[in-house]
Amino acid sequence: MSCRSVFSVIGIDQCDRDILNAIHLCKEQDAHLSVLIVSLAPTPIGGYGVVVSGAWLLEREADIAAMKKREKQIISLVQHAGLRADVDSYYCEGEWAEEIIGQRARFSDVTIVGPDLLHQPALKSPALSGALFHSGRPILVVPTGARATLHPHNVMLAWDGRIEAVRAAREAVNVMAASVDVHVAIVDGDSDGVSDGSPRANIAAYLARHGIKVKIDRLRTCGMSVADLLKQHASEISADMIVMGAYGHSRLRERLFGGVTRTMIETSPIPVFMMR
Repeated sequence: MSCRSVFSVIGIDQCDRDILNAIHLCKEQDAHLSVLIVSLAPTPIGGYGVVVSGAWLLEREADIAAMKKREKQIISLVQHAGLRADVDSYYCEGEWAEEIIGQRARFSDVTIVGPDLLHQPALKSPALSGALFHSGRPILVVPTGARATLHPHNVMLAWDGRIEAVRAAREAVNVMAASVDVHVAIVDGDSDGVSDGSPRANIAAYLARHGIKVKIDRLRTCGMSVADLLKQHASEISADMIVMGAYGHSRLRERLFGGVTRTMIETSPIPVFMMR
């Protein structure tokens, strides 16, 4: 992946961690920064078919004013950083946010998701869904305390042979080629269903053609969840980035029962590069 454009979704709160992460990543990559400030409109009490109250209208006006104020602050930050950037804002009902964010994310090389966004439940869901399901582009999840970078020293590729993992590996080829160590972590019982050894040989050969020497790590769950096992192994090998496919199972199943994707997004202590 050649990164020449970074997309960041932020809310109207005053926390600047996410935008500062995005600025740092753009400076590292000499990339253009595209920022979308999203404010979600409140739903009228009783639904949209009722006569709206004055209080509801005042709340909308206050939200729009806060959004415009935030837009000016972000413009000032990116100008001070000397970046090439565009900053837009969008006020919309929650059901439209996912599609709007997905459309905007299509025209950047990566969407950066930081801790401020992850701690805004109302905006987090449409932002992640839009970026993962409607953009065709990868996301980089940067947790609290981690550094936003596409130049990691040690990468762990979580490999299960599914198409999502293939796409993630392909998008992260340049990232892995520039790193010092690449570990391919395969959880026992979580392969692509072909004969034993074939999933390992295929991914190792594919990466080798791009000049990437990998170490294959076969992991046993021993009663642990897959997400916990991946996080533990990443810590053991001192990985500073995890590359993985997102939502290998249906989104409904993950929503009802939880899943590796959601757990890694919410609890990984190091950046996660994901592709659907």
